[in-house]
Amino acid sequence: TNFTLIRGGSLHKANGGYLIIPLKELLLNYFSWDSLKRALNNNEVIIEDPNERFGFFSAKSLKPDPIPLNVQIVLIGSPRWYYLLYQLDEDFKELFKVKAEFDTTMDFSTQNINDFAEVIYKIERENDFLSLSDNAMARIIEQASRMAEDQKKLSIKFGEISNILHEANHYALLESKDEITSEHITKAVDAKYFRSNLIQEKINEMIKRKKLMISLTDSKIGQINGISIIDLGDISFGRPNKITASVASGKGGLIDIEREAKLAGPIHTKGVLILLGFLAEKYAQNKPISLFASLVFEQSYSEIEGDSASSAELYAILSSLSQIPIKQGIAVTGAINQKGELQPVGAINEKIEGFFEVCNQAGLSGEQGVIIPKSNIENLMLKPEVVQVIKEGKFHIWAIRDIDEGIEILTGYPAGKRLKNGSFTKKSVHNLVDSRIDELNKNIKPNTNTKK
Repeated sequence: TNFTLIRGGSLHKANGGYLIIPLKELLLNYFSWDSLKRALNNNEVIIEDPNERFGFFSAKSLKPDPIPLNVQIVLIGSPRWYYLLYQLDEDFKELFKVKAEFDTTMDFSTQNINDFAEVIYKIERENDFLSLSDNAMARIIEQASRMAEDQKKLSIKFGEISNILHEANHYALLESKDEITSEHITKAVDAKYFRSNLIQEKINEMIKRKKLMISLTDSKIGQINGISIIDLGDISFGRPNKITASVASGKGGLIDIEREAKLAGPIHTKGVLILLGFLAEKYAQNKPISLFASLVFEQSYSEIEGDSASSAELYAILSSLSQIPIKQGIAVTGAINQKGELQPVGAINEKIEGFFEVCNQAGLSGEQGVIIPKSNIENLMLKPEVVQVIKEGKFHIWAIRDIDEGIEILTGYPAGKRLKNGSFTKKSVHNLVDSRIDELNKNIKPNTNTKK
């Protein structure tokens, strides 16, 4: 009833220019999305009372005329919002035809490092931090590569990096320093992790007290330490899992107990089925394979997903068939294909560090370590203390290309090569596996039932 009560909105203010809108907030506000689409379709802005959209009548005598609209709308948000609207809203693809994706990493190059440093110095000035020393800048760049999980990339998640700088500046002020050093950056990173890793500490304590049965010494047949990842959202960490394999005469084939108990995801199931393809190509060229084999993650009571343990599962089967023990101080991660080649896996740093912490609390023997795919070398961005222990030879990382390289490290036996007559090198792992399969085949009685 009074024109002075009419107020212009964001579209009115941006008319003739640009309007940047967070997509999530737009969708959470009732009627905002529909009103925006209507304004863009009609090229005009209508001033309306939101109560009318709910079906309520309002006492008003003034109804402003629509205002011509000429504006460029930029929606920002996560990819999932884009794809949801693209699939579910027919108007979206017509109104918003230009898509631009922004990466969260950039190449580790001289120019990009200089640009990265400029942003860091800008954050320093805007927040009135103490100045960063050269070694602090080097440490924050190293941390950015770790966040990207790639030696040749830098993370540009400056929100997270700014939080690290805030905390590092706090520690420097507490020590009455006149600059932030690399030690303050490391302390901030470690403190953030420490505040969230209670579950990891409890798991490690259970391993130390033998509640979770993880062997770190000696050698055992058909048993190996795989490494899984627990993602808590703010942090993720690796924990060892005992994987065992049992083999006997029969025609049951390979049984994945996790799958049978409905505790395995589809990718994990795919990884187990790939093992069958490897075994068939390797040992069933001139004979069938008649056996019963079972695989299980011991003391695992939740769903298992992913194929990064498929190489460890195969090693356990080969050990059980050949009756050659596996060194328990070595953990394994890596997915395999049907040709026995190791494929890269994610969270490689967290997996190595998780197993290192378990070994460290039990006492490093100098023989412990982790086998990883060679293609994961560029993803290694380990904590400084782990790097130092590796340099001292107290802990090891073996990067391999295929199953044969890994089985030699785990057992100390040669893997063996196929000879022209179809057999394998004598006293090799493959030879012993092949011989065991022959024995198991002999135990299967032929079907003597005949029809009359």
